[in-house]
Amino acid sequence: MNRDGKTRAIEDLKLEVIPRKAHGISRKGISENALKVLYRLHKAGYEAYLVGGGVRDLLLDREPKDFDIATNATPDEVRKLFRNCRLIGRRFRLAHILFGRDVIEVATFRGHHGKSEPDKKDKQTARSEDGMLLRDNVYGTIDEDAQRRDFTINGLYYNIADFSIRDYALGLDDLNNRIVRLIGDPETRYREDPVRMLRAVRFAVKLDMTINDATAAPMVELAPLLQDIPAARMFEESLKLLQAGQGLATYQMLREYNLFQQLFPAVAAHFTEAQTSQTEQMLEQVLRSTDKRVANEQRINPAFLFAAMLWYPLVTRAEEMAFESGLSYYDAFMVAASDIVDEQVKTVAIPRRFTAMVREVWQLQMRMTRRTGARAFKTLEEKKFRAAFDLLEMRGAVEGDDTEALCAWWRDFQRADQGGRQKMVRAINKVSNTRSPKSRRRKGPPRRRKPQSNSDA
Repeated sequence: MNRDGKTRAIEDLKLEVIPRKAHGISRKGISENALKVLYRLHKAGYEAYLVGGGVRDLLLDREPKDFDIATNATPDEVRKLFRNCRLIGRRFRLAHILFGRDVIEVATFRGHHGKSEPDKKDKQTARSEDGMLLRDNVYGTIDEDAQRRDFTINGLYYNIADFSIRDYALGLDDLNNRIVRLIGDPETRYREDPVRMLRAVRFAVKLDMTINDATAAPMVELAPLLQDIPAARMFEESLKLLQAGQGLATYQMLREYNLFQQLFPAVAAHFTEAQTSQTEQMLEQVLRSTDKRVANEQRINPAFLFAAMLWYPLVTRAEEMAFESGLSYYDAFMVAASDIVDEQVKTVAIPRRFTAMVREVWQLQMRMTRRTGARAFKTLEEKKFRAAFDLLEMRGAVEGDDTEALCAWWRDFQRADQGGRQKMVRAINKVSNTRSPKSRRRKGPPRRRKPQSNSDA
C-alpha cells in the first residue's frame, strides 16, 4: 500500500489540459484503424478521444493491447458513419468497428443517472438492490463521462482534434507515482460493479503499481459481491487475471483481498495458513509455468490451467465419496469429476470445449497408472497425452516418490524407440505378474450351477 490513502472525490474533479508538447504520445503509437475511426468521427463533427488503457499504456511506453474510443456520437450515429459497425451489449451499449480481426470499440460519453420515480420504469438505467448497475445507457458530456470512469489512470483522454490530453482526476500524477486509485467513493463504485475489485488487482500487478489505501480498504468485506456477477463474465475476467503473464503474483494479491476465494471456492477450501497444501503447491506450479510460457510466447490453453487447479479438490472429493458410498475408487473419481466441474461453472462459466479437455486430462491420470499389455501404447496415442503428462510432472513435484517414479517411466517411454518401449512394458508385465498372479479364467459367461434338490440337502 502507498501512504496516500485519499480518494479522488467525483465532485472535486478538475480538468487539466496537457498540450501535445508536454506529453509523450505520438500518433505513430496508435493503430492505423483507431486513427481512421477517430478522424472520421472528428470530420463528421463529433468529439473523438482515445481513452482508457490505450492512453495509459502509451504514456508508460508500453504497447497497448487495444484502442478504445469515446465520443459524443450515440451508438446509432456511429453505426451510420461506419458500414463495418455492429452494436453490442445490453448493460452497456457499445459500437464495434470491425477491420478484419481488429476491433475498435467506440463508447458514447456516459452521463449521470437521474432519480426515477419508484413506480416508473427507467429503460436507460437499472440497479440491483445492492447498488450494482444492471443497465447503464445514460449518455452525457465528456465531463460527466470522466466522472464515471473507474480509476484515475484510466480517466485520461487523448483529443484527436489538437493532440492534447484531458486529465480530470490527476491521473497523470498517479501514473507517474504508480498508484491505482478509484475515482469516487470506493464502496459505492465497487457496489456499482464488483469486477472493479478484480481490475484494481490486475492493474496493480500488470503495471507494477500499488493500490492506494482507500481503494483497497473495502475489498475484503465486499469481495462476496462477485458472486452476483454472471459466471460467463467471470470466465473472461479469470483469463485476464491468470493468463496474462503475471498469474502467480495476481493470484497472491487476489487471495490477500479475499477475491480469488469467490472465483474458485472449491480450490479455496484447501487453503491453509502456511500455504503448503498440495492444492496450493499445485497452484503455484501451474501459474509459474503459465507465466513462463506467456513470456516465451508459447501457446497456452485455459483447460490445462483449470485441470491443474482443480486436481486435488477432485482427488479429495473422490476419496471421500469412495469411503462414504462404498463405490470403487474409479467410479467415485468419475462422479466427483462431474461434481467438481458442475460446481465450478456456477462461479466461472468454463465453456464446454474446455471442460471436455479438463475431464480428458483427469481421466488420463488414472490411465497412466495402468501400463501392462497394450495399455501404455494406447495411452501414448491419446490426443491429450502431452497435457496429461505435463500435469503428471507437476503432480510428481508435489507428491514425490511413487508419482515421480511414474512420471520418470513415462518420460523414458516417450523417448524410447519401439523396441525399447516393448522392453519397458515387458518389465512392467513381469512385475505385475509377480505381485498378483493371474488365475486361469474360462472364456464365455459363467456356467450356471444346477440347483440342489431337497433330497441332496
